[in-house]
Amino acid sequence: MAAVLAIGLTGAGVGAGTAMAAGQANARPDRAEIEAIVRNYILSHPEIIPEAVARLEQAEARKVLASNRAAIETPFPGATAGNPAGDVKLVVFFDYACPYCRQGHADVQKLVREDPKLMVIYRDFPVLSPASTEAAMASLSAATQGQYRKFHDAMFDSPGRVSLVRTMGIVKGVGLSEERITADLSNTALKAELDRNLLLGRNLGLTGTPSYIIGNRVLSGAVGFDRLKEAVVAARAEKER
Repeated sequence: MAAVLAIGLTGAGVGAGTAMAAGQANARPDRAEIEAIVRNYILSHPEIIPEAVARLEQAEARKVLASNRAAIETPFPGATAGNPAGDVKLVVFFDYACPYCRQGHADVQKLVREDPKLMVIYRDFPVLSPASTEAAMASLSAATQGQYRKFHDAMFDSPGRVSLVRTMGIVKGVGLSEERITADLSNTALKAELDRNLLLGRNLGLTGTPSYIIGNRVLSGAVGFDRLKEAVVAARAEKER
């Protein structure tokens, strides 16, 4: 009888130990269980995917922008607008042949009028046609003559498709030297500036025009005045923290 009781107690002890071990195992789910939980949550809440992707893209953008900040925010002399000592810099990558850049130009002009502390840096980014490159070279030549804004505004404010004839017509219309502009169409130093802009755009992952760099944000396309203004406000708030 005693032997039977001892065996019973031993079995009970083994059973209790097994139950405790099982409880501990259940308290620590393995990798497969965790992955299943995560998968089921994502399937039940698919709206978190775009948010997660956006956060990842923002984190990557911050890294790329930080490593290229000096190149991004150091303008070609004269290719600027707004306050030269502005607390926030809005960098515009554009192509004169881009109809969306024409729309974006109006938005940027409005921002400059409303925000006296904003600096705008223009980066000629001719990607659409040879005529885009000719217009960009004329644009940089205008900058060396201290007339960048006059030429830049006229290119976007006047109607017509970009061509060398139209570009030279605007050159004449704003009072620039046609001889100087014509010579500068093959200026190697100006061409090097365009090449730097194109390389910078590739490093930043820009896929088209217009593209805007504001603080730690990259905005692509004609995003409109409100989104540009929101980005400027956010960039200013980040600098004040």
